[in-house]
Amino acid sequence: MYADIFGTLPIAEALVLKGVGLGTALSFMMAVTALSLPSMIMLKKVVKIKLLVIFAGLVTLGILIIGYSFKSINYKIHNDPLTLGRY
Repeated sequence: MYADIFGTLPIAEALVLKGVGLGTALSFMMAVTALSLPSMIMLKKVVKIKLLVIFAGLVTLGILIIGYSFKSINYKIHNDPLTLGRY
């Protein structure tokens, strides 16, 4: 699946409205734009395969870290007794 960042916004919004976590939606948006097949094909023309694999691995790791970070922040906000009911 390939979409630019503006194409993923309505999809991510619909996912969040359906109850998907913010971290998951954010990870989806980043992965669709950064790790798509067309992006990899274009990058393959300018960089060596080894660098492309390192890039894909680091981007994947970064996306996972961001997704889990947003998930844990969202969990803490919504389950903290001091802020319960405010958000």
